[in-house]
Amino acid sequence: MLSDDIRSQIADMVMEANRTKIQATQPSVTWPDIDIDDAYAISSLVAERRIAAGEKLIGHKIGLTSLAMQRTLNIDEPDYGYLFDSMAVEDGATVSRADYCMPRVEIELAFVLGSPLKGPGIGLIDVMRATEYVVPSIEIVDARFKDPRKIFDTVSDNGAAAGIVVGGRPVRPDDLDLSWVGGALYRNTQIEETGVAIGVLGHPAMGVAWLANRLSRFDTALEPGHIVLSGSFTRPIHCNPGDTIRADFGELGSVSLQFD
Repeated sequence: MLSDDIRSQIADMVMEANRTKIQATQPSVTWPDIDIDDAYAISSLVAERRIAAGEKLIGHKIGLTSLAMQRTLNIDEPDYGYLFDSMAVEDGATVSRADYCMPRVEIELAFVLGSPLKGPGIGLIDVMRATEYVVPSIEIVDARFKDPRKIFDTVSDNGAAAGIVVGGRPVRPDDLDLSWVGGALYRNTQIEETGVAIGVLGHPAMGVAWLANRLSRFDTALEPGHIVLSGSFTRPIHCNPGDTIRADFGELGSVSLQFD
């Protein structure tokens, strides 16, 4: 367990790396005793600072929902981070590669809540009832810390959350079987990754349920109008200047962005 002073120092590192776009040394290297509670405390501290500076919280992202990735990192649950209005990117927009340290993209389903969700005890049906609509999305993930990173580094870094693009066709959660929504991730004209949403804990709504229950430890609810990125069902791909990224969700449409 780290002291409050060290946690604050690591939060400073995250904020500075986000400002300069220069990766910092991993906290797990400098402070090998860091644990997951430290990491979430640091992430929350960074979120508080961003909100105090004028940014608006618009939701959360869930990561590491696949069993393979959890085994790779020697963890037994997903992680989460905060989404801010400054991270929102219009569908089809061009963003600057220089605005990120090392951007990658993933595709996932975004749940937009119509009712609050507060654990414990939240399950799939609760999430479906509380969801106003589900929409295709691309998440931009970025690493403010150097490789190789441990789970403590990623969580301290807000789960690597950096951007969100939503588009395509919004659907009610009971309009189709969300487990079998598929997606293809293109870089330029090449298909780089494909996947199916069932890879997210068996059903993407289960990622949202996990988050609602996890946040209940802090007496925190998921709020109406907030976006919850339920977890990627493809591996992330790196982005270079000039790349056009498109995610094709079949009958749900597509969403895209370009890096210059």
